Amino acid sequence: MLEWRHDSDGSQVVRAGGEGPPVGRRVVLGMLGLGAAGVAAGPYLQRAVEAVASKDPTGLSGLLPGGGGFRYYSVTGSVPNRTAADYTLTVGGLVEKPVTYTLADLQAMRQHRIVRDVQCVTGWRVPGTPFEGVLLADLLQAAGVKPEATAVGFGCFDGSYTESLTLDQARRDDVLVALRMQDQPLAHEHGGPVRLYVAPMYFYKSAKWLDSITLTSTVQPGYWEHFGYDVDAWVGRSNGRDDAPTG
Repeated sequence: MLEWRHDSDGSQVVRAGGEGPPVGRRVVLGMLGLGAAGVAAGPYLQRAVEAVASKDPTGLSGLLPGGGGFRYYSVTGSVPNRTAADYTLTVGGLVEKPVTYTLADLQAMRQHRIVRDVQCVTGWRVPGTPFEGVLLADLLQAAGVKPEATAVGFGCFDGSYTESLTLDQARRDDVLVALRMQDQPLAHEHGGPVRLYVAPMYFYKSAKWLDSITLTSTVQPGYWEHFGYDVDAWVGRSNGRDDAPTG
């Protein structure tokens, strides 16, 4: 999270996640200028912007426009990479059969494709974005949901981000454990190798770097919901916004 404040000399500074050394407003504006240059100069400079975003310890690169209109956000200084060799996804909590999947396990399951607009609660939108992966409902069915479960929590291997859905929301046919985006394997910057994708909700519900799915008896607010975002995040019907629905 970016925290703006005024320093003792009256200049405006920003901290990433409220921690670490402050960064001057001119630096932030310079980074925004770099992002605009990336859009203007085309794919070569844009790839340089994306490379900076993938290694940025400040979180400020979340302000830069990314490839295809996306912006990169992380609530931690850095996120470790996971590959097919070391990635796992656990399904546990109030289930009959806790299970751990490898990336190969998920790839071998029946895949579903959804093409919808992606809408960020901050206002940007990327139209007609394809996602492919396993229906979350299929993973829940395979684990056997206990009667007392009413919600699903999601954990991420960045060590900080969390999200949640009601059980009814999680069982929708437009909620994926996604392995591909824009017809490519999910890149690390987009939450790969596996992320959640909740098509009809604002994009903060689609947790990146997904590594755990936990059935719970009540809905547990996610990371951004502790900062005032709505728990139910339907596009155009929450967070005080009137964006066109995405699903």
